[in-house]
Amino acid sequence: MDEEYDVIVLGTGLKECILSGLLSVDGLKVLHMDRNDYYGGESTSLNLVQLWKRFRGSDKPPAELGSSRDFNVDMIPKFIMANGALVRVLIHTDVTKYLYFKAVDGSFVYNKGKVHKVPATDMEALKSPLMGIFEKRRARKFFIYVQDYNESDPKTHEGMDLTRVTTRELIAKYGLDDNTVDFIGHALALHRDDRYLDEPAQDTVKRMKLYAESLARFQGGSPYIYPLYGLGELPQAFARLSAVYGGTYMLNKPECKVEFDEEGKVCGVTSEGETAKCKKVVCDPSYLPNKARKVGKVARAIAIMSHPIPNTNDSHSVQIILPQKQLGRKSDMYLFCCSYTHNVAPKGKFIAFVSTEAETDNPESELKQGVNLLGPVDEIFYETYDRSEPVNEPSLDNCFISTSYDATTHFESTVDDVLNLYTKITGKVLDLNVDLSAASAAEE
Repeated sequence: MDEEYDVIVLGTGLKECILSGLLSVDGLKVLHMDRNDYYGGESTSLNLVQLWKRFRGSDKPPAELGSSRDFNVDMIPKFIMANGALVRVLIHTDVTKYLYFKAVDGSFVYNKGKVHKVPATDMEALKSPLMGIFEKRRARKFFIYVQDYNESDPKTHEGMDLTRVTTRELIAKYGLDDNTVDFIGHALALHRDDRYLDEPAQDTVKRMKLYAESLARFQGGSPYIYPLYGLGELPQAFARLSAVYGGTYMLNKPECKVEFDEEGKVCGVTSEGETAKCKKVVCDPSYLPNKARKVGKVARAIAIMSHPIPNTNDSHSVQIILPQKQLGRKSDMYLFCCSYTHNVAPKGKFIAFVSTEAETDNPESELKQGVNLLGPVDEIFYETYDRSEPVNEPSLDNCFISTSYDATTHFESTVDDVLNLYTKITGKVLDLNVDLSAASAAEE
């Protein structure tokens, strides 16, 4: 271990593994360590016995739930947008050869007490029960504008500069009501609050286009894909990739103390009396707690069920977004469900998550509106965890710290953090122009 590395990565969470893979592919010498004896850190995947130990303090789950090893319960479950940045990163590193994806069945939104399929195209808008007949026509016109919009072709802009026109102004032009704006902003563009309304509309239009293009890619009921056996496969795939490029992985390394020189710059990491020298450290906030601050917390419920979520067309994998306005909250709530069809549970079993940015200290009452949509559950666990973000200046100390995972059940915000960190570490922007078909061979 007494060697010198370009970068030492601490923690094998998803973000750290992706960065370790990207840096290895770039030819940097990377050492990757984790204090735990398993991959994944906060974003690990648990079997039934591990789940029971964590939430019930015993290693004897009820036998009727099925075999422990047939469960792969992701602690930070997030669906992957089929044409999104994460898929592009995966293809860029060629890690896709270690992974098998399967399309996600359904994408839904909660509106006025009911669950509806998210309409993503002009044709779906005409069929959707979310809107009345006149609103449907207005929405269809808006969807056609978004579908035809091309940043580099001013003819498609209809005289509006979307880098200056706000989303609110663009929507006003089409006369859409608040109800429609709610599902477009939160379930299609995947905004987490309503600040986007007063920001330039181009971001929202691009997000809507990404959703529609991802939806079209697999002709399924959603724009999302998910790895067979769950997200726990991702860190392990990146560990393999890193090894191919000469990176070194070490699990079960206690303490992992980051060492600094007299100028306050990182110079190495010590574990079990040995110090590995390095120029830069990449880690999650738990490895450098004095360089991060708590910014919030996530409340969530994890349920094991014997049926799909009701009113989702029997979808075996599904996301439901509950916009904040529909719940009278300050932040959206997310439902995630996956099942034996993605090999994350034994046959006939479903795993559902309900998550939101916590506004109280009582996850059970706070998540009630979401949990009520699940129907009967076999078992349910509640918890809250803190969200931290870095407060250091990486140009001064060479420490690159990721932000904790948020309550969303899709990857868009996670991968933004990874790409920003990549640019800070390397000084360059990752080229995401890749051949998307490279990740499609494995879909079914």
